[in-house]
Amino acid sequence: MTARRTAAGGDGPAAAAARVTGCAVRGERRLSAALAEVTLDDGRPVMVKRGDEPAVRAEEAGLRWLAEAGAVRVPRVHGRDRHWLVTARVPDGRPTPGTALRFGGELAALHAAGAPAFGAPPPGGPADARIGLAPMRNVPGTDWPRWYAEHRVLPYLRRAVDAGTVRPAEAAVVERVCERLPELAGPAEPPARLHGDLWNGNVLWDGEHVWLIDPAAHGGHRETDLAMLHLFGCPYLEHVLDGYRRAAPLADGWRDRVGLHQLFPLLVHAVLFGRGYAEQALAAARAAVAA
Repeated sequence: MTARRTAAGGDGPAAAAARVTGCAVRGERRLSAALAEVTLDDGRPVMVKRGDEPAVRAEEAGLRWLAEAGAVRVPRVHGRDRHWLVTARVPDGRPTPGTALRFGGELAALHAAGAPAFGAPPPGGPADARIGLAPMRNVPGTDWPRWYAEHRVLPYLRRAVDAGTVRPAEAAVVERVCERLPELAGPAEPPARLHGDLWNGNVLWDGEHVWLIDPAAHGGHRETDLAMLHLFGCPYLEHVLDGYRRAAPLADGWRDRVGLHQLFPLLVHAVLFGRGYAEQALAAARAAVAA
């Protein structure tokens, strides 16, 4: 960590933190090309993240919208400028069964806070948002099966075919899933307030609480967040699900629909990272149409 004090000039993480918080900076520790931990002159640590303007705007709006629900913990947003977002640093800790159980109930409360429509962006957030490194367009709709097919699955299926990670002949099974979504999606539910990118890396534990970072927040189906927790694993996942179902029971057959909700993130990963994820997406699609 650097030992110098930094004022508001320049364009690095330390300078961005100084501009946004109005405080001098004591030091900076780079975590990646786009992320740094910066210590302010009063000793407070903040996280400083770089992105293009729509991504920064979307993440700030998403964090504020999730916090507004008063359900899950998210880092405090200190502010942003055109390319930098500055938030508080989450305390360190370890997962525990009790924390996982409590998080399940908090996640249910977040979802119950609702959204104006499926695909609705957070207030002040752009329609052209991001999920991780990938574009994600938030176009409101009233019918979840149609919205999910038109604005999540099919756009990334086309991208995957264009990229060569899904072969044209293979695309038909995903298209069949989209055609059958009204019968496969389970009972109709109101739009939930989703984190939207709820994989394990965005779930942080401080020993007593869970904190959520890096949202791709929008109005969606609550089973989508739960399917993301399944996709890459989550500590004490069954405790999380138990806490969730105690607070808000899930519709019958929800476990059978996990793969259906994973189609979108798997296709996103197929476009970004290649054929292995395409094969997982195709397997999920085949299982859905065989059900």
